[in-house]
Amino acid sequence: MFQLSDATALADGLRDLRRTLHRDPELGLHLPQTQQTVLAALGGLPLEISTGTALSSVTAVLRGGRPGPAVLLRADMDALPVQETTGLPYASRRTGVMHACGHDLHTSALVGAARLLAARREELAGDVVFMFQPGEEGHGGARLMIDEGVLDAAGERVVAAYGLHVLANTLPAGVVATRPGTVLAASDGFDVTVTGRGGHGSSPHTAQDPITVVCEMVTALQTMVTRTVDVFDPAVLTVGSLHAGEARNVIPETATFRATVRTVSEPTRTLVRGAVARTVRGIADAHGVTAEIDYQDGYPVTVNDGAETSFATAVAGELLGPERVLVAPRPISGSEDFSFVLQEVPGVFLGIGACPAGRDPGTAPMNHSPSAAFDDGVLPAAAVLLAGLAARRLEQAAAAGDLPAAAGTVTP
Repeated sequence: MFQLSDATALADGLRDLRRTLHRDPELGLHLPQTQQTVLAALGGLPLEISTGTALSSVTAVLRGGRPGPAVLLRADMDALPVQETTGLPYASRRTGVMHACGHDLHTSALVGAARLLAARREELAGDVVFMFQPGEEGHGGARLMIDEGVLDAAGERVVAAYGLHVLANTLPAGVVATRPGTVLAASDGFDVTVTGRGGHGSSPHTAQDPITVVCEMVTALQTMVTRTVDVFDPAVLTVGSLHAGEARNVIPETATFRATVRTVSEPTRTLVRGAVARTVRGIADAHGVTAEIDYQDGYPVTVNDGAETSFATAVAGELLGPERVLVAPRPISGSEDFSFVLQEVPGVFLGIGACPAGRDPGTAPMNHSPSAAFDDGVLPAAAVLLAGLAARRLEQAAAAGDLPAAAGTVTP
């Protein structure tokens, strides 16, 4: 149904939209300016549009001209609390806020897909739901949109869902990669507060020093991972924050640290949660101090459906060329709240290289870096890939006779 040249005609408009979004990034679940920019970009298209209540989301439904099921395409819209250092002429105008993860490209690509599909609306064998989502960066916006009905926005549960993420490094621009099964890790975190008894640094025997206990916990947790978790079903535990005391000669009463945990299977995710608690409490007991653990479940493992992955890589090969499609050999330890969508319906999450010309993908700054840069020349490829996945998945369902029941009928 589509060719890359169809999207190339949209390149200038998608580039301008992306740069508009990049200049004025917003954080979290409430993105009023971004929402208005998206609504304006969708203006004039034959879409049924609704906005969120708990977050400033945009859900748009395109009704196909032929009967069939519904599929979903998703883009996240929020930025990061990062001070941009790229020096680009369209760099962020907001202090301490940057589209360092490329969500401005995701949003622009999905607008492009909506335009492509709307132009062929009469040919579509079903409906397409466009999910413009705030709050991916740690706020669980996908879960909130699911709660508000995005998966049923067309009147029935979508049969498949597709999401795409740009990469500032790793892959050359325009190269697509994904894999069946686990593609991204679960992301959890925990905070530990150790309480001892303060005192003077010259007489540690009269106090209960929480700092030495916390240091022992940090190193013991690393050993715990290597001696508890199967190396072929791995976990990564990183302590990113540790605080205690103010003066060099004062033993403080408390010490705290915060950590992130990444796992690629639910059994290992559960195993690590229990092992962290056992390790921390055991060390605290051994030193006669107390430890409070606040363990927070974050995003689950992102799992691609096997059949949908085969379908998606085939479509990407047809649209972009087989030489631009790779099957990733292993999951990566980043996480995504598109995982919540894939827990509900089969689908695929894909990566697409957006490393700018002149940069080596192997050494370029990665997503989330203040100097991360993305080539918006990949927007036509991203848009046509999303549109092609939706159109061809609907056509596949029609060929298989997977049609929605007419109102008032009973399916056998």
